[in-house]
Amino acid sequence: MELAILETGYPPGNLADEFGDYSEMFQRLLGPGFEVESFDVQSGVLPAADGHNAYLITGSPAGVYDPLPWIAPLEQFIRNAGDAKMVGICFGHQVMAEALGGKVEKSDKGWGTGLHRYTIVRSEPWIDAAGTIAIPASHQDQVVVQPPNTEVVAASDFTPFAALAWTDRPAISFQFHPEFSPGFAKALIRKRHDAVPNPEAAIASLDAPNNSAVVAGWIRNFLNGERT
Repeated sequence: MELAILETGYPPGNLADEFGDYSEMFQRLLGPGFEVESFDVQSGVLPAADGHNAYLITGSPAGVYDPLPWIAPLEQFIRNAGDAKMVGICFGHQVMAEALGGKVEKSDKGWGTGLHRYTIVRSEPWIDAAGTIAIPASHQDQVVVQPPNTEVVAASDFTPFAALAWTDRPAISFQFHPEFSPGFAKALIRKRHDAVPNPEAAIASLDAPNNSAVVAGWIRNFLNGERT
C-alpha cells in the first residue's frame, strides 16, 4: 500500500537524533507492507491529489486555530481526500475534526501527558480488542464538538472524543500517540517539565504496560481493509 505521511511537526530539540522523526516512528509502529512517502506540511508541501492509497497526519506543536499559512491548505486537502483512507493522530485527529465540521479548543482541563486509559465504546471492523486501552498522550487541545458523520470509538473522562470513525468516508483518528515509545514520551515530558502538571508522576506512569501494539494493529487493519 502507498501511504503518505503528512508531517505537521518535528520532535523538539535533538530528540529526533535519538528517537527518529514522526515519520520514522510511524513506520516502526506499522511495520512492513507500506510504501511510505513523507511530506513536510509545515513547509507547505502536500501530496498530489489521488497520489496515494492512504494518508496519515501526524502530531504537531501547533494548534488548529493558530494563524499558520499551512493549516488552511491542509484542511482543504482533508476535505478533498475523497475515497482515500485517512488516519489522524493527535493534531491530525484535531485538524480532521476541525476541517470536517467539528470544533477544537485549548482545553480548560490543561495538559494531558503520561499514560492515559481509554474505554472502547464502539466496535468497528478494524478493532480486535475490547474493554480499555492504555496509550501515551501529549496534548493541551481537544475536540470539543464532535464532527458530523462520526462515531466515537474510544473515550475517557479527560478526553471524551479520544477516537473517531467517520461514517461518510474511510477515515479514523486518535487523540493519543501509539507511535510514542515510553522513552520518547518521557523525554518529551522532560522538555516541557515546567509546563505540564505533575511531570514526575506522568513520567512514572509510562513504566506501566501499554497497548500501542494493539492500536498499531487497528491502524494496519483499517489501512489494509482487513476484517476481524
